[in-house]
Amino acid sequence: MKKRILLLEDGTHFIGDAIGVDKETVGEVVFNTGMTGYQETITDPSYYGQMITFTYPLVGNYGINRDDFESIQPVVKGVIVREAARNPSNWREQMTLDEFLKEKDVPGIAGIDTRKLTKMIRQEGTLKGLLAPYENETDKEKLLHHLRSVRLSTSQVAEVSSSKPFISPGEGKRVVLVDFGVKGSILKELNKRNCHVTVVPYNTSAAEILNLHPDGVMLSNGPGDPKDVPEAIEMVKGIQGIVPLFGICLGHQLFALANGADTFKMKFGHRGANHPVKELASGRVDFTAQNHGYSVEQDSVQNSDLVVTHVELNDGTIEGLAHAEYPAYTVQYHPEANPGPGDVNYLFDQFMEMMDLEREGRVDHA
Repeated sequence: MKKRILLLEDGTHFIGDAIGVDKETVGEVVFNTGMTGYQETITDPSYYGQMITFTYPLVGNYGINRDDFESIQPVVKGVIVREAARNPSNWREQMTLDEFLKEKDVPGIAGIDTRKLTKMIRQEGTLKGLLAPYENETDKEKLLHHLRSVRLSTSQVAEVSSSKPFISPGEGKRVVLVDFGVKGSILKELNKRNCHVTVVPYNTSAAEILNLHPDGVMLSNGPGDPKDVPEAIEMVKGIQGIVPLFGICLGHQLFALANGADTFKMKFGHRGANHPVKELASGRVDFTAQNHGYSVEQDSVQNSDLVVTHVELNDGTIEGLAHAEYPAYTVQYHPEANPGPGDVNYLFDQFMEMMDLEREGRVDHA
């Protein structure tokens, strides 16, 4: 089996077995703690430009199937695993992980100490990394120089958003879904509720959205720093208070920035399917799926019109916001996550109810 090197910007390197396509690539190395769901994770547009380290030791054991895609074309830079299953066993399986990565032009590495790598990321924070075919030790210095010279993209949302609007028809409520890198599962949840969904690009203006006369607007998940999408912040300012608003993940962060709060880059982020989140009003605790490297600054919310509704129990970070006057709320986690806990799927039903109440003029904005 061919050898591959994973080289980090601090000079640390790992030598392992090549999986996926045979090419050199650079990205931000992160880790995901989910025990299942590798297909959904690899195809989640929020991972644009990143190399995913799976902490679960065996990945690919149930293969790749036709149903569990979050997007058709993965945008990850690489896949890092302890062991890649070569003989998957599942009635839905259509190809192996290795075959899938080759087909989708994604390189990967197997057979390295992912526990050590994860501990490094937790201690040092996310790092730039390079995956390349490995021939001999003399390649390392040349590769390290190249890695350190590469600047990671700051236009991730533009790269993964739809280039033009499209419609997913339904007979129910009219929802505009702003695509910052939307997961297919979000659209599925709206379709389940018979919504007529118009998906629009990330840079669609508030006026263009309001001209569609929506009953509500959803702000999707997406990759990168929310401050790199200033046009979306202005759009949120222009629609909130006019139509009901529901935001997820990056949409949550953009909503915060539009209302005067601030965001910051986390040391290593939240990526996995086991994050406990407490709803402050009820005391209810749900386990959630998450994927984000930025968070809303706690102190910045105090001087805004926002109310903190949810917090993460592991580190106390903000996981939900609502506007004090307008029918608008957001969450940092993924209520549509598949696979993952189904605890918070009800948030889509709340969005339906909020649109009904607003239409009837009975909504209590406080």
